Amino acid sequence: MPVRHPLAGVYAAALTPLKPDFSVDPEAVVPFLNFLAARDCHGALLFGTTGEGPSFSAREREQVLRAALGVRQTFPAFRLLAGTGTPSLDETIQLTKMAFDLGYQGVVVLPPYYYPKANDDGLFAWFDQIITRAVPEGGYLLGYHIPAQSGIGLSLELVARLKDVHPLKFAGIKDSSGDPDYAVALGGRFGPHLAVLTGNDRLFLHALEHHASGAITAMANLFSPMLRQVWNIYSQGGDAIDAQEDLTHHRQILDHYTPFPAILKAMLSRIHGFERWPVRPPLLPVAQQTEENCCMELRLCGEPQ
Repeated sequence: MPVRHPLAGVYAAALTPLKPDFSVDPEAVVPFLNFLAARDCHGALLFGTTGEGPSFSAREREQVLRAALGVRQTFPAFRLLAGTGTPSLDETIQLTKMAFDLGYQGVVVLPPYYYPKANDDGLFAWFDQIITRAVPEGGYLLGYHIPAQSGIGLSLELVARLKDVHPLKFAGIKDSSGDPDYAVALGGRFGPHLAVLTGNDRLFLHALEHHASGAITAMANLFSPMLRQVWNIYSQGGDAIDAQEDLTHHRQILDHYTPFPAILKAMLSRIHGFERWPVRPPLLPVAQQTEENCCMELRLCGEPQ
Protein backbone atom coordinates (compact mmCIF):
# COMPACT_ATOMS: atom_id res chain seq x y z
CA MET A 1 0.00 0.00 0.00
CA PRO A 2 1.30 3.49 -0.84
CA VAL A 3 1.60 6.20 1.79
CA ARG A 4 -1.92 7.40 2.46
CA HIS A 5 -3.22 10.94 2.46
CA PRO A 6 -3.92 12.32 5.96
CA LEU A 7 -7.65 12.33 5.14
CA ALA A 8 -7.71 8.68 4.05
CA GLY A 9 -10.33 6.52 5.72
CA VAL A 10 -14.01 5.80 6.22
CA TYR A 11 -16.31 8.75 6.93
CA ALA A 12 -20.01 9.06 7.58
CA ALA A 13 -21.87 11.62 5.54
CA ALA A 14 -23.48 12.58 8.82
CA LEU A 15 -27.16 13.25 9.33
CA THR A 16 -28.07 16.58 10.91
CA PRO A 17 -30.06 16.31 14.17
CA LEU A 18 -33.15 18.53 14.15
CA LYS A 19 -35.78 19.48 16.70
CA PRO A 20 -39.50 19.01 15.96
CA ASP A 21 -39.71 22.64 14.79
CA PHE A 22 -37.00 21.93 12.15
CA SER A 23 -34.33 23.96 13.98
CA VAL A 24 -30.90 22.40 14.46
CA ASP A 25 -30.28 20.47 17.68
CA PRO A 26 -26.65 21.10 18.68
CA GLU A 27 -26.99 19.08 21.90
CA ALA A 28 -27.69 15.91 19.90
CA VAL A 29 -24.61 16.28 17.70
CA VAL A 30 -21.88 14.96 20.02
CA PRO A 31 -23.74 11.82 21.15
CA PHE A 32 -24.34 11.00 17.50
CA LEU A 33 -20.73 11.59 16.48
CA ASN A 34 -19.55 9.54 19.47
CA PHE A 35 -21.74 6.72 18.15
CA LEU A 36 -20.13 6.96 14.71
CA ALA A 37 -16.62 7.08 16.17
CA ALA A 38 -17.29 4.07 18.39
CA ARG A 39 -18.44 2.16 15.31
CA ASP A 40 -15.10 2.57 13.51
CA CYS A 41 -15.60 5.72 11.44
CA HIS A 42 -12.36 7.62 10.99
CA GLY A 43 -14.41 10.79 10.81
CA ALA A 44 -17.57 12.49 9.60
CA LEU A 45 -18.62 15.06 7.02
CA LEU A 46 -21.14 17.53 8.38
CA PHE A 47 -23.55 19.34 6.06
CA GLY A 48 -23.05 17.20 3.00
CA THR A 49 -25.97 15.99 0.90
CA THR A 50 -27.11 13.46 3.51
CA GLY A 51 -26.77 16.19 6.14
CA GLU A 52 -29.17 18.41 4.12
CA GLY A 53 -26.37 20.99 3.90
CA PRO A 54 -27.91 23.50 1.46
CA SER A 55 -31.00 23.73 3.71
CA PHE A 56 -29.12 25.50 6.51
CA SER A 57 -27.97 29.06 7.03
CA ALA A 58 -24.44 30.07 7.94
CA ARG A 59 -25.54 30.73 11.53
CA GLU A 60 -27.09 27.28 11.83
CA ARG A 61 -24.03 25.63 10.34
CA GLU A 62 -21.81 27.43 12.83
CA GLN A 63 -23.93 26.20 15.75
CA VAL A 64 -23.55 22.59 14.67
CA LEU A 65 -19.91 22.84 13.61
CA ARG A 66 -18.99 24.30 17.00
CA ALA A 67 -20.98 21.70 18.89
CA ALA A 68 -19.38 18.86 16.92
CA LEU A 69 -15.95 19.67 18.34
CA GLY A 70 -17.08 17.99 21.55
CA VAL A 71 -16.57 14.57 19.96
CA ARG A 72 -12.84 15.05 20.42
CA GLN A 73 -13.19 14.95 24.20
CA THR A 74 -13.83 11.22 23.93
CA PHE A 75 -12.34 10.49 20.49
CA PRO A 76 -9.49 12.98 19.99
CA ALA A 77 -8.39 11.44 16.68
CA PHE A 78 -11.85 11.66 15.10
CA ARG A 79 -11.63 13.77 11.94
CA LEU A 80 -14.14 16.45 11.12
CA LEU A 81 -14.94 17.70 7.62
CA ALA A 82 -17.43 20.44 6.82
CA GLY A 83 -19.56 20.93 3.73
CA THR A 84 -19.14 24.62 2.90
CA GLY A 85 -20.12 24.99 -0.75
CA THR A 86 -22.87 27.43 -1.75
CA PRO A 87 -23.61 29.31 -5.00
CA SER A 88 -22.21 32.44 -3.30
CA LEU A 89 -18.45 32.82 -3.54
CA ASP A 90 -18.26 35.13 -0.52
CA GLU A 91 -20.45 32.93 1.67
CA THR A 92 -18.47 29.85 0.68
CA ILE A 93 -15.23 31.60 1.59
CA GLN A 94 -16.62 32.69 4.95
CA LEU A 95 -17.96 29.22 5.78
CA THR A 96 -14.66 27.66 4.75
CA LYS A 97 -12.67 30.08 6.90
CA MET A 98 -14.94 29.37 9.83
CA ALA A 99 -14.49 25.60 9.53
CA PHE A 100 -10.71 25.89 9.56
CA ASP A 101 -10.74 28.47 12.36
CA LEU A 102 -12.70 25.96 14.43
CA GLY A 103 -10.07 23.29 13.79
CA TYR A 104 -11.67 21.16 11.09
CA GLN A 105 -9.21 19.10 9.06
CA GLY A 106 -10.90 19.74 5.74
CA VAL A 107 -13.85 21.04 3.78
CA VAL A 108 -15.90 19.48 1.01
CA VAL A 109 -17.01 22.14 -1.45
CA LEU A 110 -19.80 21.91 -3.98
CA PRO A 111 -19.36 23.85 -7.21
CA PRO A 112 -21.71 26.87 -7.54
CA TYR A 113 -24.73 24.75 -8.40
CA TYR A 114 -26.99 27.61 -9.50
CA TYR A 115 -24.73 28.00 -12.54
CA PRO A 116 -24.74 24.62 -14.32
CA LYS A 117 -23.33 26.09 -17.53
CA ALA A 118 -20.18 27.39 -15.88
CA ASN A 119 -17.12 26.16 -17.78
CA ASP A 120 -13.79 24.92 -16.42
CA ASP A 121 -12.22 28.38 -16.53
CA GLY A 122 -15.03 29.80 -14.42
CA LEU A 123 -14.97 26.88 -12.01
CA PHE A 124 -11.20 27.10 -11.68
CA ALA A 125 -11.45 30.80 -10.83
CA TRP A 126 -14.13 30.04 -8.24
CA PHE A 127 -12.22 27.24 -6.49
CA ASP A 128 -8.94 29.14 -6.78
CA GLN A 129 -10.43 32.08 -4.89
CA ILE A 130 -11.73 29.82 -2.11
CA ILE A 131 -8.42 28.01 -1.71
CA THR A 132 -6.34 31.19 -1.86
CA ARG A 133 -8.50 33.19 0.54
CA ALA A 134 -9.83 30.57 2.96
CA VAL A 135 -7.69 27.41 3.15
CA PRO A 136 -4.75 27.72 5.57
CA GLU A 137 -1.46 25.89 5.44
CA GLY A 138 -2.15 22.33 6.53
CA GLY A 139 -5.82 22.58 5.56
CA TYR A 140 -7.42 20.48 2.84
CA LEU A 141 -10.17 21.19 0.34
CA LEU A 142 -12.02 18.43 -1.48
CA GLY A 143 -14.11 19.32 -4.51
CA TYR A 144 -17.55 17.71 -4.42
CA HIS A 145 -18.30 15.81 -7.63
CA ILE A 146 -22.01 14.99 -7.57
CA PRO A 147 -23.27 16.11 -11.00
CA ALA A 148 -26.70 14.47 -10.70
CA GLN A 149 -27.40 16.72 -7.71
CA SER A 150 -25.40 19.86 -8.47
CA GLY A 151 -25.74 19.92 -12.24
CA ILE A 152 -21.99 20.50 -12.53
CA GLY A 153 -19.26 17.89 -12.76
CA LEU A 154 -15.57 18.28 -12.03
CA SER A 155 -13.65 17.34 -15.17
CA LEU A 156 -10.29 15.61 -15.01
CA GLU A 157 -8.74 18.70 -16.61
CA LEU A 158 -10.19 20.97 -13.92
CA VAL A 159 -9.01 18.63 -11.16
CA ALA A 160 -5.51 18.49 -12.68
CA ARG A 161 -5.34 22.28 -12.98
CA LEU A 162 -6.37 22.80 -9.36
CA LYS A 163 -3.90 20.17 -8.20
CA ASP A 164 -1.08 21.77 -10.18
CA VAL A 165 -1.72 25.24 -8.75
CA HIS A 166 -2.59 24.11 -5.20
CA PRO A 167 -0.75 20.79 -4.82
CA LEU A 168 -1.32 20.43 -1.07
CA LYS A 169 -4.38 22.50 -0.24
CA PHE A 170 -6.44 21.01 -3.07
CA ALA A 171 -6.43 17.50 -1.64
CA GLY A 172 -8.77 15.86 -4.14
CA ILE A 173 -12.47 15.14 -4.53
CA LYS A 174 -15.45 13.46 -3.00
CA ASP A 175 -16.75 11.38 -5.91
CA SER A 176 -20.48 10.83 -5.57
CA SER A 177 -21.10 10.36 -9.28
CA GLY A 178 -21.67 6.62 -8.94
CA ASP A 179 -19.76 6.25 -12.20
CA PRO A 180 -17.26 3.36 -12.12
CA ASP A 181 -15.53 4.64 -15.25
CA TYR A 182 -14.88 8.01 -13.61
CA ALA A 183 -13.23 6.19 -10.69
CA VAL A 184 -11.00 4.34 -13.15
CA ALA A 185 -10.15 7.57 -14.97
CA LEU A 186 -9.23 9.32 -11.72
CA GLY A 187 -6.97 6.47 -10.68
CA GLY A 188 -5.36 6.28 -14.10
CA ARG A 189 -4.72 10.02 -14.33
CA PHE A 190 -3.62 10.79 -10.77
CA GLY A 191 -2.78 7.49 -9.09
CA PRO A 192 -2.33 7.80 -5.32
CA HIS A 193 -1.43 11.50 -5.58
CA LEU A 194 -5.07 12.64 -5.45
CA ALA A 195 -7.21 11.97 -2.39
CA VAL A 196 -10.44 10.49 -3.77
CA LEU A 197 -13.17 9.62 -1.27
CA THR A 198 -15.98 7.72 -2.94
CA GLY A 199 -19.57 8.51 -2.03
CA ASN A 200 -20.98 5.23 -3.31
CA ASP A 201 -20.94 2.14 -1.08
CA ARG A 202 -21.37 -0.17 -4.07
CA LEU A 203 -18.13 1.13 -5.58
CA PHE A 204 -15.99 1.19 -2.44
CA LEU A 205 -13.73 -1.74 -3.27
CA HIS A 206 -13.66 -0.73 -6.95
CA ALA A 207 -12.55 2.77 -5.94
CA LEU A 208 -9.87 1.44 -3.58
CA GLU A 209 -8.52 -0.75 -6.35
CA HIS A 210 -8.11 2.42 -8.44
CA HIS A 211 -6.15 4.41 -5.84
CA ALA A 212 -9.04 5.96 -3.89
CA SER A 213 -8.23 7.08 -0.35
CA GLY A 214 -11.48 6.00 1.27
CA ALA A 215 -15.19 6.74 1.40
CA ILE A 216 -17.71 9.27 2.66
CA THR A 217 -21.12 7.63 2.48
CA ALA A 218 -24.67 7.97 3.73
CA MET A 219 -24.86 4.32 4.69
CA ALA A 220 -22.06 4.78 7.22
CA ASN A 221 -24.66 6.39 9.49
CA LEU A 222 -26.15 2.93 9.97
CA PHE A 223 -23.57 0.37 8.89
CA SER A 224 -20.09 1.84 9.23
CA PRO A 225 -18.63 -1.51 10.44
CA MET A 226 -19.31 -2.91 6.97
CA LEU A 227 -17.32 -0.15 5.32
CA ARG A 228 -14.48 -0.60 7.80
CA GLN A 229 -14.47 -4.33 7.07
CA VAL A 230 -13.88 -3.65 3.37
CA TRP A 231 -11.25 -1.04 4.26
CA ASN A 232 -9.46 -3.26 6.77
CA ILE A 233 -9.33 -6.34 4.56
CA TYR A 234 -8.15 -4.40 1.52
CA SER A 235 -5.58 -2.46 3.56
CA GLN A 236 -4.14 -5.72 4.86
CA GLY A 237 -3.81 -7.15 1.36
CA GLY A 238 -6.72 -9.54 1.70
CA ASP A 239 -9.63 -10.41 -0.56
CA ALA A 240 -12.47 -8.01 0.28
CA ILE A 241 -14.93 -9.25 -2.36
CA ASP A 242 -17.29 -10.96 0.11
CA ALA A 243 -17.26 -7.96 2.42
CA GLN A 244 -18.02 -5.69 -0.52
CA GLU A 245 -20.89 -7.92 -1.62
CA ASP A 246 -22.46 -7.66 1.83
CA LEU A 247 -22.05 -3.89 1.76
CA THR A 248 -23.52 -3.72 -1.74
CA HIS A 249 -26.53 -5.80 -0.73
CA HIS A 250 -27.41 -3.42 2.09
CA ARG A 251 -26.92 -0.41 -0.17
CA GLN A 252 -29.26 -1.99 -2.75
CA ILE A 253 -31.96 -2.16 -0.10
CA LEU A 254 -31.53 1.47 0.91
CA ASP A 255 -31.51 2.56 -2.74
CA HIS A 256 -35.20 1.64 -2.86
CA TYR A 257 -35.99 4.19 -0.15
CA THR A 258 -34.46 7.47 -1.29
CA PRO A 259 -34.06 10.35 -0.49
CA PHE A 260 -31.60 9.17 2.11
CA PRO A 261 -31.97 11.78 4.89
CA ALA A 262 -35.54 10.79 5.74
CA ILE A 263 -35.14 7.01 5.62
CA LEU A 264 -31.79 7.07 7.40
CA LYS A 265 -33.16 9.18 10.23
CA ALA A 266 -36.04 6.74 10.58
CA MET A 267 -33.75 3.71 10.54
CA LEU A 268 -31.28 5.30 12.96
CA SER A 269 -34.14 5.59 15.42
CA ARG A 270 -35.58 2.14 14.74
CA ILE A 271 -32.32 0.17 14.65
CA HIS A 272 -30.03 2.14 16.95
CA GLY A 273 -32.44 3.85 19.33
CA PHE A 274 -31.78 7.50 18.52
CA GLU A 275 -34.47 10.12 18.86
CA ARG A 276 -36.58 10.46 15.72
CA TRP A 277 -35.18 13.54 14.00
CA PRO A 278 -37.29 15.22 11.32
CA VAL A 279 -36.02 16.33 7.93
CA ARG A 280 -36.33 19.94 6.89
CA PRO A 281 -38.77 20.85 4.11
CA PRO A 282 -38.87 20.49 1.16
CA LEU A 283 -37.89 16.96 2.26
CA LEU A 284 -40.69 14.98 3.90
CA PRO A 285 -40.72 12.08 6.36
CA VAL A 286 -41.18 8.59 4.97
CA ALA A 287 -44.59 6.94 5.13
CA GLN A 288 -45.11 4.51 8.00
CA GLN A 289 -45.45 1.48 5.74
CA THR A 290 -42.32 2.43 3.81
CA GLU A 291 -40.43 2.68 7.08
CA GLU A 292 -41.72 -0.72 8.20
CA ASN A 293 -40.70 -2.35 4.94
CA CYS A 294 -37.20 -0.90 5.00
CA CYS A 295 -36.66 -1.82 8.63
CA MET A 296 -37.77 -5.40 7.99
CA GLU A 297 -35.48 -5.79 4.98
CA LEU A 298 -32.46 -4.43 6.82
CA ARG A 299 -33.06 -6.52 9.94
CA LEU A 300 -33.34 -9.68 7.83
CA CYS A 301 -29.94 -8.93 6.34
CA GLY A 302 -28.19 -8.52 9.65
CA GLU A 303 -24.98 -6.62 10.28
CA PRO A 304 -21.45 -7.59 11.35
CA GLN A 305 -20.89 -6.55 14.97
